[in-house]
Amino acid sequence: MALILPSNLYSQISAHLEAAYPNEGAGILIGAANGESKTAQAIRPFANNFESGEQYHRYLITAQDMLDGEMEAERLGLDVIGVFHSHPDHPAQASEYDREYALPWYSYLIVSVQKGKAANARSWVLSDDRSKFNEETFQLAS
Repeated sequence: MALILPSNLYSQISAHLEAAYPNEGAGILIGAANGESKTAQAIRPFANNFESGEQYHRYLITAQDMLDGEMEAERLGLDVIGVFHSHPDHPAQASEYDREYALPWYSYLIVSVQKGKAANARSWVLSDDRSKFNEETFQLAS
């Protein structure tokens, strides 16, 4: 499976995550899946609701945030297909903490934000047995 993200949405994600720096920022990806790929068609950025002293390396999307995102997706006739978040001054590599709180099937787009600027991004999918993340193809589209 591949994650396809229009460039304009990636620009919006980058701006949100850069604004959250030096803390982690996060949001959800809304779109459609066809069995071979997931294509994002909208995003829903959220405030990081983790304890303020830990936001530099943790994010929290609340249950209410997820419900709001799911309702927005339904309104658009789409689905929540994943989550995006930043790793400030760290690689775009899924962490053990990320794995513990992830759900299978969702795409987890991680953007490395280096010194306040979005650097590179990688996408991950949790294995069905929850034991590890597998990197998925991430493609920007025009």
